[in-house]
Amino acid sequence: MAVAGITESEGRLILALEGEIDLEQAGAVRRALLDALKKGRTVLVDLSQVTYIDSSGIASLVEGLQVAKKQKTELALVSVSQRVRRVLELARLDKVFEIHADLAAATAGKVPSGTAPGGAGSPGN
Repeated sequence: MAVAGITESEGRLILALEGEIDLEQAGAVRRALLDALKKGRTVLVDLSQVTYIDSSGIASLVEGLQVAKKQKTELALVSVSQRVRRVLELARLDKVFEIHADLAAATAGKVPSGTAPGGAGSPGN
């Protein structure tokens, strides 16, 4: 099972992935990612539990990034495992994706897209 779940934190959607993201699982990852992006909010893809990713999994992430840019929303990768980071680096996608060490770093001091300053996702509200 590649999609572990989708949660919400501070106005952002967190898509947690796990296990192997290969040709067999890439379709489910793609659907979950595109469904999350339809909500028009920042999507953080948690890759901490991903043990393997192949080109079809990478393609799903790249497609998600393209959709996010087209919609003027944000998509970022968080808690990227060393194995996945190596694949991203080989494809030079570590320069394309916004990558955060963990969820705390991804949410520190940023107003998520789709949330107006002073809105429900802002600190102090």
